[in-house]
Amino acid sequence: MDTDDVDASPRPREGVAFLLAQLGAHASELFTQRIARLDLTPAQAGLLRLLARTPGRSQRELADVLGMPPSRFVPFADALEERGLLERRKNPRDRRLYALFLTEDGAALLSRIRVEATAHEEQICAALTPSEHQQLTGLLRPLAQQQGLGPGVHPGYRSMRTSGTAATGCPAPDEPTA
Repeated sequence: MDTDDVDASPRPREGVAFLLAQLGAHASELFTQRIARLDLTPAQAGLLRLLARTPGRSQRELADVLGMPPSRFVPFADALEERGLLERRKNPRDRRLYALFLTEDGAALLSRIRVEATAHEEQICAALTPSEHQQLTGLLRPLAQQQGLGPGVHPGYRSMRTSGTAATGCPAPDEPTA
């Protein structure tokens, strides 16, 4: 055996999955710190963003989109309602259901979230040219789709605890200002 061909200190191979996990954990931590300055969790910021894009959806619909059990969604939404960031209204099509909407305070806070999300995207992708950023986004999107990940919805909602904490995430890369 030729010892010149054997590396005495094997290095772990840094494949795509590892790099995505490493960057994802780092990006999540940074985004969590940014959003904490607004007294929010990333999960709460994500719900506000979702409500802005699709106002008037029922709690059940929103829980389904997020992949959360409805029993966990209700106290999660309660915390944002208590802060005056969202409101429940009777659904005109089905009076058994409530439709959720952002309040003026919620919309104002969402504007601040967008500023933080944009700065976060710029920080994470600072080493890339605009063309490389666009190319990377284009490469990652089909990987997420192939894994069954919904566009713009962090999979951490599925494991969210009632307190509103979960595996945290950052905004969808193609929608930093959603």
